[in-house]
Amino acid sequence: METPPPGPLADKTDAELLYLAQHAARYPAAIGTAAVQELQRRGLIPDELPEAAPPRPPAVPVPDTHWLEQGAQVVRAMLWPRSGYRVTPWLLNANLAVFLLMGLSGVNMLAPAGAALVAWGSNVSSLTPQQPWRLLTSIFLHGGPAHLLLNMSALLLLGLMAEGKAGHWRWLLIYLLSGIGGSLTSLWWHTQGVNSVGASGAIFGLYGLLLALLLTQRTALSRQERAGMLGLLLYFALSSLVGGLEGPAGTDNAAHIGGLLTGLVAGLASIFVWRPK
Repeated sequence: METPPPGPLADKTDAELLYLAQHAARYPAAIGTAAVQELQRRGLIPDELPEAAPPRPPAVPVPDTHWLEQGAQVVRAMLWPRSGYRVTPWLLNANLAVFLLMGLSGVNMLAPAGAALVAWGSNVSSLTPQQPWRLLTSIFLHGGPAHLLLNMSALLLLGLMAEGKAGHWRWLLIYLLSGIGGSLTSLWWHTQGVNSVGASGAIFGLYGLLLALLLTQRTALSRQERAGMLGLLLYFALSSLVGGLEGPAGTDNAAHIGGLLTGLVAGLASIFVWRPK
């Protein structure tokens, strides 16, 4: 390959040519072109310069989804069954599903009307004697989001703490029996009539079940662990009862006490049938 003849800037040094090529915008176009050609002739730069890479588009910020993943894991841990925690998630899901279905049907979820609760199966003095299924359906109904949240948080805590120790089938049976026992006590106590809903009677029954297991030492716990759980359980049960006595007039304390006694008696009876797991 023949070497091109010297150009008009052949007398310039390499440094001068590089300066002219780098600052070509300051001089006439012919000078910048001649500087590049002379540098190419001397072999200091390639004959064909690489094309400049296209500018990269600005980086799009990626949303931080870490907190969403953590939230999904927490919800899954609460609502998905696993070893030692099988019945409680289904009870939580059932209560939540009924509440959502009420809202989808047009019921005011913030403050359901009494007639709407009756239509969905509340415990009503005038109807339950002829429709005894209301003793059970009423424990899956709630009078608003605060009522639902209060009961579900208590059920969640109890389930995580003790379902595995009490046994899954016993947990479910005592929950349902105590709910019915609380509903019956409510009908008996409120002689002027009542329209009652809520899972609190069933939840108090779980308090009674755990009291029976702890007092009869039918749990695989050390003496120190049993004393700590018993103290915690008594605190929750008594604070809930006192809160119900001091709470709004609509609080059905009869259902609470009836559920607690049903759970205690049924729990003691179950000890002769089931061994704790």
